Amino acid sequence: MRIVGLDSSGLVASVAVVEDDNLLAEYTVNYKKTHSQTLLPMLEEIAGMIELDLQTVDAIAVAGGPGSFTGLRIGSATAKGLGLALDKPLIQVPTVDGLAYNLWGAGSLVCPLMDARRNQTYTGLYCFGEGGMEILIPQCAVGIEEMISNVNNFEQDVVFLGDGVPVFRDYIEGHCQVPYTFAPAHMNKQRAAAVAALGQEYYRSGRVQTAAEHCPEYLRLAQAERERLAAAKAEAGKEERPGEKAEVGKGERPGEKTEAGKDGPKVEETHE
Repeated sequence: MRIVGLDSSGLVASVAVVEDDNLLAEYTVNYKKTHSQTLLPMLEEIAGMIELDLQTVDAIAVAGGPGSFTGLRIGSATAKGLGLALDKPLIQVPTVDGLAYNLWGAGSLVCPLMDARRNQTYTGLYCFGEGGMEILIPQCAVGIEEMISNVNNFEQDVVFLGDGVPVFRDYIEGHCQVPYTFAPAHMNKQRAAAVAALGQEYYRSGRVQTAAEHCPEYLRLAQAERERLAAAKAEAGKEERPGEKAEVGKGERPGEKTEAGKDGPKVEETHE
């Protein structure tokens, strides 16, 4: 089985080719270039180096989110284009699952942390056993406080990895109550090799989709969409409901006896 892996969900751009239990090639760059300029040239580079005919691959595995909205769209568009051109199925690998798969076989819990901004993280919690990777907390977007609290509740050693580690390191060091470590440089960021290897497992279990069916999983709205909805909600709150003033005017105000007694019986005034 031959799988092409793609990951552009974060700062890292990565492509790989995995064949059965062998990593044939991997190209990973963590530098200041847009993924739209690097992803396809990287794939073409490794394909040329290993004399790979892309028609011979069985499927394209892609990190399907969460992550950078722009990065996910680039990865998705690249995978869909390859799938359509080659008539190959796609394998959508959850980004956080793929990140955790870097540490396959770890004896402790594995907690990927991706920086989701606003003091939030894309994260999950995993462990490895005889049956492979077990998902204890599925990938989610939560505050770092909530995730560290969840980690503490498991009362087991944990290893953290991902681009969120330098962002949240101070908080982890101050609030994590279980023994913890941080993954080393060669396995602490997204890698297409892990996406492709996990993609093989999904392929064997039938978790594939067509290029037309593929859509990234963002987990939350983009900032521009959140701002648009907030502005619309604020604007809606300013608008008066139809007839609202008339309804208010109908009621009796406390203490206005003269208004309520206009049509009542007249009382003769007497002077003593």
